[in-house]
Amino acid sequence: MKVVSLEQRATAPRIDGAAILQDAYRYIGRFVAYPSEHAHVAHVLWIAHTHAMDAWDSTPRIAFLSPEPGSGKSRALEVTELLVPRAVEAVNVSPAYLFRKVGSEEGRPTVLYDEIDTVFGPKARENEELRGLLNAGHRKHSVAGRCVVRGKEVFTEELSAYCAVALAGLGDLPDTILTRSVIVRMRRRAPNETVEPYRRRINGPDAERIAERLQSWMESIADDLVDQFPEMPDGIQDRDADVWEALIQVADAAGGDWPERARVAAVSLVADSKQSRPSMGIQLLGDLRKVFGTREAMTTELILEGLVALEESPWGDLRGKPMDSRGLGNKLRQYGIKPGVIRIGDTTRRGYRRADLHDAWVRYLPSSPERSVTSVTSETTGPDVTDVTDVTDVTCPTGSTQNEVCPRCANEGCDYCQSNN
Repeated sequence: MKVVSLEQRATAPRIDGAAILQDAYRYIGRFVAYPSEHAHVAHVLWIAHTHAMDAWDSTPRIAFLSPEPGSGKSRALEVTELLVPRAVEAVNVSPAYLFRKVGSEEGRPTVLYDEIDTVFGPKARENEELRGLLNAGHRKHSVAGRCVVRGKEVFTEELSAYCAVALAGLGDLPDTILTRSVIVRMRRRAPNETVEPYRRRINGPDAERIAERLQSWMESIADDLVDQFPEMPDGIQDRDADVWEALIQVADAAGGDWPERARVAAVSLVADSKQSRPSMGIQLLGDLRKVFGTREAMTTELILEGLVALEESPWGDLRGKPMDSRGLGNKLRQYGIKPGVIRIGDTTRRGYRRADLHDAWVRYLPSSPERSVTSVTSETTGPDVTDVTDVTDVTCPTGSTQNEVCPRCANEGCDYCQSNN
């Protein structure tokens, strides 16, 4: 990046960043049918941030994903190419080539990786070096260590891994990438959605002029961006804040209505990303919350029955077999949850208590309706099973005794349970 002296900055005319962003917004909108206005805004801000890479602590990836081909993912990368500095189209490139490009003295490239699903798909083990670069390179000062053989000696070298990356692919990506990305879920155009055909030889000069203006503007404000931390919208924190920090800084520097547009886009796209397929562990915690309802404890057998009965749940067919008690225990042990002994009538069985699950529900399930253990205990509508330390026998609300097998209160033909299934 070109160094601008204080004297030059003082005498240089002010550049209207908001107008430049709006021109870039109009340009890419001519060729890409975005799934939302928020995605369109995010793409513009991401393009602008690539012109000031030294100013950021981390760079977000932007991932254009879709379930089917022909959804505009590759076109989004095409129109990006001439708007960003030193674009490198990374399709079928070797790890050595990409590492050398990222660490080049010519300056950091902007990597545009199409068909990224081939890197993280069935042949993922063959692409571990590329995956390592994409995972690590979002942080400034991140490096990739390598051993180099010169003659009979082996030397170590460290190559910079930090660079801006845009991705496009089918399906989904691992959480290690998704949580570091602005995620744009592309769709095939509806009959009433139209875009202009993109021809580089015709439309390229317009892009190059916008790129020059973006570069000049970002260079003029680069020093002001360093060590600045924008105010993030409510709910955007931790890794989500890392993803959006640079983009919101660009919007704040531009002024006009861009600060508001950026923050609305951040909230919307982060919320959308949370609706995507969760990990198996997170899904299990969510499904356990459904199965427990307001009960204080459940036997392992009843929990497994409830999990398998959930519509669209995977627990009835895990590699051809339903989840068993060992599988449930192994999954929950990762969250510090272990089974214990609980009482059903006069017998004791292995199971899980609500109090043991409460902490994991609060930590890992956003917008959890789970209340405090004390509150839930005081408002329980009908006891099913109790912890073995509770010496009071559990009785059905109808007054029936517990002597047979009922999925809720161990009483066969219980009117209460039948009416509350």
